[in-house]
Parts: sequence; structure tokens; C-alpha cells
Amino acid sequence: MKDVLYKEGWLNIKADSTLDFVKEINYLKEKKNAVLLAHYYQTSDIQDVADYIGDSLGLAQEAKKTNADIILFAGVHFMAETAKILNPGKKVLIPDLKAGCSLADSCPPDEFKTFKDKHKDHLVISYINCTAEIKSLSDIICTSSNALQIVESLPKHQKIIFAPDKNLGAYISKKTGRDMVLWNGVCMVHEIFDLEKLIKLKLNYPDAEVIAHPECEEKILDYADFVGSTTALLNYSNKSTSKQFIVLTETGIIHQMIKNNPDKTFIPAPPNNSCACNECPYMKLNTLEKIYTALKYEEPEIIMDNTLRGKALKPMLRMLELSEKLL
Repeated sequence: MKDVLYKEGWLNIKADSTLDFVKEINYLKEKKNAVLLAHYYQTSDIQDVADYIGDSLGLAQEAKKTNADIILFAGVHFMAETAKILNPGKKVLIPDLKAGCSLADSCPPDEFKTFKDKHKDHLVISYINCTAEIKSLSDIICTSSNALQIVESLPKHQKIIFAPDKNLGAYISKKTGRDMVLWNGVCMVHEIFDLEKLIKLKLNYPDAEVIAHPECEEKILDYADFVGSTTALLNYSNKSTSKQFIVLTETGIIHQMIKNNPDKTFIPAPPNNSCACNECPYMKLNTLEKIYTALKYEEPEIIMDNTLRGKALKPMLRMLELSEKLL
């Protein structure tokens, strides 16, 4: 018997723990014409059962072109929201509605609208790691894969607000020389890397290359041999002749790095706490059991107001169009 509990609008269904969840998930995907999209920061077992694994740009592109009737998004809430924005006619599911995002939470829509109104002559570029409400207030959406190219494609006289990640914005500003107005938001995962510990780690592994995501603080990026999006970090580790890498992003990506490069060593950079690694607690809320129950009962489902969806869609489509031209 299933145990159904309703709490704060969240449907939590306990599955039989003796089930082979991978087998059942694959069966339900085929039966229901469902696609499982997973972010690189998901646990390794979820990555291995997914139909597509990627970063925010790749996942958005995959969500837009899928022929599946059901999209199950193993990631965080804004990612599933993005899939719904791009596919209003499809059923979009998320394994756990509580899988939020610290960066998205750092940009409340009402406060951002007031901030935007103070800079009326500025074009708004928002990082995809934001809510549908923030997307609806934006002119262009970007990801860490295409932010640099999108900013560089705009006229130099164009004034820009960049939201919500101040570290990514500062990195883009430094690379392009553009003086952008930055919203003061951060990702908890990329904000807590410890510089002193990083330096000590580098001393212990002098031959290791330091590879970092641009959401990290500038003082951390200054020590990086390569800075790039999650996919760019993976591609770099594949092509580099180095045998050791210190990785400054969420540790989920290391699963793919090891699968692609079993002869190389990948060392997660330490945060400024007692944990041995750096993980996103929201990403890790998803489990195989929750994926199975989401597919079986088709809950929790992402429901979105059509007016909001339409407003959020415009800057998303502009990003995808620019990405095709620029990348």
C-alpha cells in the first residue's frame, strides 16, 4: 500500500523499497513516453538513468525540442519551471517540490522590480538560475555557457543590469570590460569555497589544474587555470593532458569527469566548513525513489499561469536564438 501524505502542498508518496527503481523508471518512461532530464549536479545513480544530462543551457535546449509527452526534470525548481515555460502543452514533473535554489531565492521579484525601475534605461540580462517571475522582468536570459557571448553581442553603449548572480556578473564584466549594474545575489554552493584551503590543496597537488565555475568569488577565480560553465569544465578535463584536477563547482559533475577519464584524478575543492566536499542540498533532495513515484503518479506537476509563462518565454527564446547564432 502506498502511504500518501499532504504537507504544505507537497505530495510525498512512499514506494516499496524492494523495487528495482532503475528498471521501473525505464519501464514507466517507455510506457508513458516520458523523458528524464538531469542536471550534472544530481547524484550518480540519477545521472546514469537519465535520458539526457547537461547544464542549464543544454537542458533548456533539450526541453524545447523533446517529443515526449511528459518531462521529468531531475534538478531544482527553476529548471522544471523553465521546461514548462518552453513546453506549455506538456506535463512537467519534478521529483521534489522542495528542491529550490539559493540563488533564485536571493532575488525576490518585488524587490527586483523596484531595483529595475531605478535603472529604466538598462537592458536586463538574467541568469537562467532564477524564478519565472524574474525571467518575466528580463529582456534576455543567459546561462554560464553563453553569458559572455550574449553580453559581447550587445552594443557597447547599451546599459545592462545583470541578475541575479553577482559573481558571474562580475566575471563577465571583467572579461568584457562592460560596467554592468549587478544584483546582489549568490549561489550558496559556489560562495563557500575556502581560499586558504584551496591554496593548501594546491600545494599538496602541485601538478593539478584548478578548474572553476564563474559563480565562484573573484578571489577564488584568480587561482583558477580554467574558468567555465559546468559543461565547459567537463570538456576541458576531457581534452587537457593534465592527470589531476582540483574542481571548484558542485561535486555531482565529478561523476561524469571520472566516467570520461578513468585515468585522471578529480579532487573536490574544500568549502569553508567541516564538510569534506561541496554539495547543493537542494539538488540532492532528488532520489531514484522520488523519480519513480513522480513518474508513476505524475506528481508533483509544475503548474504555471499562462500570462506569466508568456512573459517569461520571450527572454528565453531570445537566449536560444542568440545561442544558435553565437555558439
